[in-house]
Amino acid sequence: MAGCLFCTIASGEAPGFVVASTPSTVAFLDIRPVFKGHVLVVPRTHVVTLTDLPVDDVAGYFSFVRLLAGAVETGLGAGGTFVAINNKVSQSVPHLHTHVVPRTKGDGLRGFFWPRTKYDSDDEAKDFATRIAAVMSS
Repeated sequence: MAGCLFCTIASGEAPGFVVASTPSTVAFLDIRPVFKGHVLVVPRTHVVTLTDLPVDDVAGYFSFVRLLAGAVETGLGAGGTFVAINNKVSQSVPHLHTHVVPRTKGDGLRGFFWPRTKYDSDDEAKDFATRIAAVMSS
């Protein structure tokens, strides 16, 4: 897509520190990493969010993410990885991308950085669950 930074990196038109690629997916270093070695995985085809990714592409995409998570751990001697996707909110580039962030014990990353809340009652929780389940079953 014209004007999309990740499309231009995926096509080779713009520079990027590419670490791995397939015909449908490319992975490159994030230029503003949480920790050094933070990788972004993107589909070469322009899609904005995970829900825009064609169903037939999901397995291949996440198989690649899975392999990359192992490569980050092994290649960097990391204790693990944090793998995450933002859809729309906090999505700095409107092109699906999965973050694979190397982790080490005591690295200071403290899970999710948003406040927690509680349901007012089990009935309210059930209502939320039912609304989501209704969409899943349709």
